[in-house]
Amino acid sequence: MFKNKLMNKVLLVICLFLSTLMNAQTRFEDAMGKGLNQLKEAKSPSDLSDVSAFFERVADAEKNQWLPYYYAAFTLYRSAFLDKNADNDKVADKCKDLISKAQTIENNADLYCLVQQVAILQLMVDPMSRYSIYGPLAANALESAKKMDATNPRIYFLQGMTTFKTPEAFGGGKALAKPLFEKSVELFKTYKPASPFHPNWGKVEAEKMLEQCK
Repeated sequence: MFKNKLMNKVLLVICLFLSTLMNAQTRFEDAMGKGLNQLKEAKSPSDLSDVSAFFERVADAEKNQWLPYYYAAFTLYRSAFLDKNADNDKVADKCKDLISKAQTIENNADLYCLVQQVAILQLMVDPMSRYSIYGPLAANALESAKKMDATNPRIYFLQGMTTFKTPEAFGGGKALAKPLFEKSVELFKTYKPASPFHPNWGKVEAEKMLEQCK
């Protein structure tokens, strides 16, 4: 009799734990879905800043999830990239803080890709004087991404973009960028994100850039 009561209590505790866990996961998934829908609908730097703020709130509520921090930084980066009047250094500092928080939870290729993008954002403030600092930082970030997952197609897309925009006299140009875009497009054919919420951008962009190189 005593054993049966004890077993019932144990089962009740397990059920309550699993129920709490499932509810928390459902809340997280609902929040991520809402944020990604807002990202799809965002049309302006201001919209993207709002999406970034939303994802940061989700991240602060979900201390063990790296994805909200990733999207908070990614959308903030995009807002500055589209806004010619943005303070790129200020935005970059905020992005790096968000990326750092994500990397304490999980370090992966997409976070290193984002490190590269933020470095390029700062480089573009003054390419001539900043290249010696942010050029190597961006390149090293992509090398780190390859070590994490060499099959991530966004790595080669970002490498291709850097090469495409670098003058031929400095080791860039369409001819050298083309094989990088080709590799990105090829990898996208079999690429599958780990979940509906994991980064899945770049395929269309890589295909468009490959066409420009032909």
